[in-house]
Amino acid sequence: MNGTAHAAIGAATGFVVANTMHTTPFTILFLIGLGCISGLIPDLDIDGKLREKITLSHELIRTVAQLIGTMLIFYSFYEGSTKEKWIGIVIGVGIIVVSSWIKQKHMLTITGIGVISGGFTLQETWLLLLGIYILIASLIPHRSYTHSIVGILYFGLIASKLEASIGIDGVFYTCLAAYISHLIADIKLLPFNKRGIKLFLPVSSKEI
Repeated sequence: MNGTAHAAIGAATGFVVANTMHTTPFTILFLIGLGCISGLIPDLDIDGKLREKITLSHELIRTVAQLIGTMLIFYSFYEGSTKEKWIGIVIGVGIIVVSSWIKQKHMLTITGIGVISGGFTLQETWLLLLGIYILIASLIPHRSYTHSIVGILYFGLIASKLEASIGIDGVFYTCLAAYISHLIADIKLLPFNKRGIKLFLPVSSKEI
């Protein structure tokens, strides 16, 4: 199922939870948005809509890094002593070479590290846990742990910490239900899915 459908189902989940709990209009809108995002979260392990929203373009970062490397080379060549000149040139060339390998998935890894740092700085447990989730999602294959019971339990922990932090009822149920809706929509039993999910990792790698 594509990202638009997952987002729509997640948003609908947030709407249902909000109306079930008879919340305020602001909370209804908040839970709809939260459900939309949560419905996309499992697909952070691929290049998709949500990944594009939370990361800068890898092409932009690559260009900036290459410009910095080039400027360092020129600066070292004209301003440094013989030793400093060669050190600066080597570092500049290294930056250019390494930056040429940057892909969008690497940007998610960088984003995960940044969110973890933010969690430590702000002392927000849910943000720290979310950063760890993002970091792991950038390193694992698609439809593996983010699409498993382990992923559900871990994201449920994030959701519970988020609800406790912001004090809005319905956050936990919205996040968890929207996340689970994504997995249900991706199972192989549905006719429009050519492959399923490995729900029982690490115990079993069989797709369902």
